[in-house]
Amino acid sequence: MTQILICTVGGSHQPIVTAINDLRPDFVLFICTDKDPATGRPGSVVQITGSGNCIKAEPKDDKPSLPNIPAQTGLTPEQYDLCTTLSDDLDQIYADCNRALDGLVRRFPNASIMADYTGGTKSMSAGLVMAAMERQDIQLQLVTGSRADLIKVHDGSQYAALANIEHIRFERQISPYRQAWSRFAYGEAEAGLKDIKAPGSAQLRSRFTRFRDLSRAFAEWDNFNHQTALDLLQNYAPGLPNELRAYLSIAMRLRDQRPEKREPAQLLDLYLNARRRAAQGRYDDAVARVYRLIEWTAQWLLKSHCGIDTSNIAKAEIPAGMELTANREGIYQAGLFQAWQLVKVKTQGAAAEFIKAEEKNLLNQIKSRNQSILAHGFEPVQQSHWLQLADWLERLFLPMLLIESRRVGIKDMPPQLPQSYDL
Repeated sequence: MTQILICTVGGSHQPIVTAINDLRPDFVLFICTDKDPATGRPGSVVQITGSGNCIKAEPKDDKPSLPNIPAQTGLTPEQYDLCTTLSDDLDQIYADCNRALDGLVRRFPNASIMADYTGGTKSMSAGLVMAAMERQDIQLQLVTGSRADLIKVHDGSQYAALANIEHIRFERQISPYRQAWSRFAYGEAEAGLKDIKAPGSAQLRSRFTRFRDLSRAFAEWDNFNHQTALDLLQNYAPGLPNELRAYLSIAMRLRDQRPEKREPAQLLDLYLNARRRAAQGRYDDAVARVYRLIEWTAQWLLKSHCGIDTSNIAKAEIPAGMELTANREGIYQAGLFQAWQLVKVKTQGAAAEFIKAEEKNLLNQIKSRNQSILAHGFEPVQQSHWLQLADWLERLFLPMLLIESRRVGIKDMPPQLPQSYDL
């Protein structure tokens, strides 16, 4: 395989010579500085293109006694190229290094590329490192050795060593998907993580796998696939981070085999799902979920309080004065508002008191849903409509639902799905 070396060149030739002699690359790209624009003094490009003896063996020497770096390392003119940049403009250096790396990848598409950031100014080293970190297939190295101080290594002790960057590169790669959690975009995180090659380190690989699987777990949860979410969470139960352990018991409640316990948990989960859609600016989706929440709540109340199934109501259960029309099969069914009328008449307690007080307001609140594109209208739900509905839910509907849920052991509102993940 073709071996390419790209290196920053500063005032000292020794680390560059060491890097070339150790790696013996097929091609070298030197990142150098040209004449200083302020002083006109020559830059490090002289160490590559200078003629005759142009490099001092030691900085204290009076005169140069060594030829340029290609001559010292036996590089032919076809084996190297130059990229000139500024000495301390990090933006420009980063851009120049990016262009240089792009050119190398196009010119040598199947080559192994090593970037050595030992030489040059601090800004040149930083610019090359940042550019190289953007590319998974480029390795980083530096020339090091034994030190008596922080100025330089002992001459003769220098050697090229790979830079340990797997952890840094891993964190940079997964950072967008940790950000995705802040937007409840777990599916986006899962899809992005699937495209990342697993790290070589066993420790990083296990952390990566867990992050990917937990992203999938909450993506499935967000899509109401609670059983899949529960299965994935249980796989990691012993090692779940503290902040995520509570979701395991909530997921178990959502899959409870007893509908009298499962349904109120699902109702509260549906409300939190609607809040997530609103947080993403998807107000039509949020309102559609709230409509289903209000309808399902009435259905659950009727079933749990008095055994009435709104999809098949016995004629004897229909109160006097309420008009329900049988469908083609002769079955009586109740829609959202009719179901709440039955709650008012057939039940006692918090829900009955709620609908007696909020009957007219309930109709007003669901208007935004009926006018939505997802229902019978042609206009998107505006944020202002959602905020008004959310306020009504928080102040009046949710307290009633929690009172009714306490009958089956659900005492408090469960937490919203997580918006951060600590690796």
